Amino acid sequence: MKSRPFKQVDVFTATAYFGNPLAVVLDGQDLDDAAMQRFAQWTNLSETTFLLPPTDATADYRVRIFTPGGELPFAGHPTIGSCHAWLQAGGKPKAAGRVVQQCGAGLVPLRHDGGRLAFAAPPLKRSAPSPALLAKVAGALGLKAQQIVAAQMLVNGPAWLGLLLDDADAVLRLTPDHRLLKELGVEAGVAGVPAARDDSLLIGRSNREARAFGHRPAAAPDDGEKIDLEVRAFAAAVGVEEDPVTGSLNAGLAEWLIADGHMPERYVAAQGQCLGRAGRVYIERDSDGTVWVGGDAVTCVDGHVTL
Repeated sequence: MKSRPFKQVDVFTATAYFGNPLAVVLDGQDLDDAAMQRFAQWTNLSETTFLLPPTDATADYRVRIFTPGGELPFAGHPTIGSCHAWLQAGGKPKAAGRVVQQCGAGLVPLRHDGGRLAFAAPPLKRSAPSPALLAKVAGALGLKAQQIVAAQMLVNGPAWLGLLLDDADAVLRLTPDHRLLKELGVEAGVAGVPAARDDSLLIGRSNREARAFGHRPAAAPDDGEKIDLEVRAFAAAVGVEEDPVTGSLNAGLAEWLIADGHMPERYVAAQGQCLGRAGRVYIERDSDGTVWVGGDAVTCVDGHVTL
């Protein structure tokens, strides 16, 4: 074992402890798969990453991404969090304003202009779920068929069953049967568009939260930003009952919902308020059709770990 530089980063938030935490080991060299998996189980975070020298000459660094239950080829909040940690630790990109991450899913470019990071959504494979599977997942989520506007299987590394509901309040009220979702082996991502908001923004948000939480005050602060989509991610199948803020899911949702006309080419998604978080994901599709998934990141722990 040796001392290795380590950071714990909060992702998809500009305010520490209101996003999705990520453990980053900045020197993963000489660690075998079992050691990486053991450390990921020990951190008990949704993901832990290990940075390595790239094997592709066009990449700036290579990352391996582990959940407590196994390795992922790609994930969104580890992409932004790992890049943030790498840059903060002195990483120098080969090209100005651009970082290229190598991971199990291939090369992932990130925009880096000194401000908010954004990654290019990886190639998406999508298809209609079988009616039988959709009915079982809807039952596990406590949904009625008429509440589901559209559904797609979204595969961009992880595989999500994406559901668009008829209103955002229904998303916030969900109380899933996580045991059943785990038995089904399905990771479910649920989204809904909030009702139109006017000058009574804060009152409207307060009323939604009161309905969702039985009049309990929300733990997360309201930043007053207009929210275009409310998102929740249920992943008991990989050991995470509800993920606070999910980059891969938001990437898949964006490519699907923009392409099918459900969302505009630029919008802000909120995720995590049912867990007392205030995640913000910034979506933008550029003129060549690339969907960029952006978010802030904050370092909360900076030091060394013995591995």
